[in-house]
Amino acid sequence: MKFDLSSIDVKALGKVAVLMGGLSAEREVSLMSGTGVLQALQSQGVDAHPFDPAERDLCELKREGFARCFIALHGRFGEDGTVQGALELLRIPYTGSGVMASSMAMDKIMTKRVWRFEGLPTPDWRLVGSAEETRAALQALGAPMIVKPAREGSTIGLTKVERVEQCDAAYALAATYDPEVLCEEFIAGDETTCPVLGEGVSAQALPVIRIVAPEGNYDYQNKYFTDTTQYHCPSGLPQAEEREIQRIVVQAYRTLGCRGWGRADVMIRASDRRPFLLEINTSPGMTGHSLVPMSARAAGLSYEQLCLWLVSQAGLEHRVGN
Repeated sequence: MKFDLSSIDVKALGKVAVLMGGLSAEREVSLMSGTGVLQALQSQGVDAHPFDPAERDLCELKREGFARCFIALHGRFGEDGTVQGALELLRIPYTGSGVMASSMAMDKIMTKRVWRFEGLPTPDWRLVGSAEETRAALQALGAPMIVKPAREGSTIGLTKVERVEQCDAAYALAATYDPEVLCEEFIAGDETTCPVLGEGVSAQALPVIRIVAPEGNYDYQNKYFTDTTQYHCPSGLPQAEEREIQRIVVQAYRTLGCRGWGRADVMIRASDRRPFLLEINTSPGMTGHSLVPMSARAAGLSYEQLCLWLVSQAGLEHRVGN
C-alpha cells in the first residue's frame, strides 16, 4: 500500500484541532492518543493544537479559526457520531467516519445485525435487559459467554462468564455502562486485529496483527498499561488466513460506510480456523501500545506519516448548496 505524502501541503491544512479527552469512560486513553497525535503533527510542521470537548465548547473551534479536526476521542461523545454531527453543523472537516457510520459502528448490536444481514461472519448473540435474560442467554449460547455493554470500547464493563452464578454480576457490571447489554458467543482461538485505511472501493487493509495476551486476557490493563501482551506483526498466520481476514475486514468496513480509517477485531476459531468479526473501531487508539500505528509501520508508514495522511483526508459528509 502506497501513500503519496509529498503532495500534502502542510500550510494548506490550516489550523488543526486535535480533539482529545472528552466525556467517555475512555477519557484517559484518549488523552494519551491525542498527545501522541499532537506531537506527531507538530513534528511535521502542522499548526496543531489540543482541544478537550469536556472542558471547552465546540463552538470555540469556529471562533478560533480551526480549519479541520483530528478526532482522537474514544467511546461515547467522540466515536459515536455525536461530535461528527456537531462538526458537520460547524462545517469543520474531521478525520474518520461520518455520523451514521460512527453511530452504527459504536453500537455493537446494530453492527452485528448489519454484518449478519450482509452474510459476514460474527459470533451469535443475544440482547438482554435483565440478569434473568442473561442466564437464559448463557443457556442458549453456551459457556463461556461474553457479557458487555453494547456501546463501550476497550473491554470496559466486559465479563467472560463461565458459570450461571456469574450472570447476575456480569449483567450488573455491563448495565452500569449501558442499558443495552450484549451477550455474545465466545470464540476460542487466535485473537487478531486488522486496520483499514481509505474509503469505498479504495479502502485497503493494512497487515494483520496477532495478539497474545497473558492467559488470553486482553483486558483494559493489558491493552494500555502493561508490556506483557505480545503483538505479532507480521502475524505469523498462514498467508491464506491473513488474506481472508483482510478481505472480510474491508467488506465489514465498507458495509458500514466507514471512511478515513478504522480497525476491526477478529477471532479465528481454533476448531476450524474460521474468522469471526467482533467489532470495528472508527477512532482507534494512537497510544504507545496502539495497534494501527504498529500495523502501519509494517506497511512502511511511520506514526508521524500516518497522522499527517489521516489529517490530510479530513472531510465532511454533507455538502451545502450545489
